[in-house]
Amino acid sequence: MPFGPAQDPVLHGRVGALVLHSTHDPKETTSRARETFRSSFERQVDPDGVLDPAERQRRAEFARRAHYARMALASSIKRSKGKKTTAEHALSTAASDITEVAGADGEPSD
Repeated sequence: MPFGPAQDPVLHGRVGALVLHSTHDPKETTSRARETFRSSFERQVDPDGVLDPAERQRRAEFARRAHYARMALASSIKRSKGKKTTAEHALSTAASDITEVAGADGEPSD
């Protein structure tokens, strides 16, 4: 079905995915993608295929864990941008309290 100007292809895709997963086991439909993703770490740690399979698997597991740790770090940094630290928040709160008590000119307000 072609998309008209008022139709959202993302919504059509979502409907298609929901229909697919309602009629098939998601583990079956995504197994090739998951296997490809897992094997990418093995190729990363042993591009020439010279390592013992057990050692390649061990290193790939650490590469996978490092990948997810980097993603968590990036997420944490992104979430913390724009947020004040506890100390910064306390200082700005104290400064605004002093301004309210003293007034804008620095003299105590009556």
